[in-house]
Amino acid sequence: MKHPPSISRGSPVVLLSTKAKAARMGPTTIAPMKPENKALIKSLLDKSESLEEDIYADTEQMLGTVPFILRVMARRPEFMIFSALKDFYALRPKSLDAKTAELLAVAAAAASGADKCLKVHMAAASRAGASQDEILDAVFIAAIIGQTRVLASALREFRDFEAKLEKQP
Repeated sequence: MKHPPSISRGSPVVLLSTKAKAARMGPTTIAPMKPENKALIKSLLDKSESLEEDIYADTEQMLGTVPFILRVMARRPEFMIFSALKDFYALRPKSLDAKTAELLAVAAAAASGADKCLKVHMAAASRAGASQDEILDAVFIAAIIGQTRVLASALREFRDFEAKLEKQP
């Protein structure tokens, strides 16, 4: 929430408005999970060992490797299984072919500095039919976005720095 310059986050006005809003909304409670959903999740987790093997096989087929993070997450099947499901659906959306999805993964990994992920997704993009030039272009696009992120923030700070210097006698 943005506040006018004269009102800081800890000021009584902001605290009052936050408390008033909370009072209007009532007490915060978390509804318990429906019993049928609990049972469904429990039945899934009861098969965690076979699911783990299937997830490893599917990951190997999709990426050409099983990333170490997946193996570490397997220590907590309740986390790994649902994380893997999310990853599979995110990395193979219905609206994109595998090659395009992997090129996007290459760009995202490059832009975020995730070197190990970049290596995995470059290989997966190649297996999905991406050429070396397409993979390189995805990296270059990521570099432009990464550069823009750095420049936008840094140049705003420089602008503010410069303005302060100009105001000094």
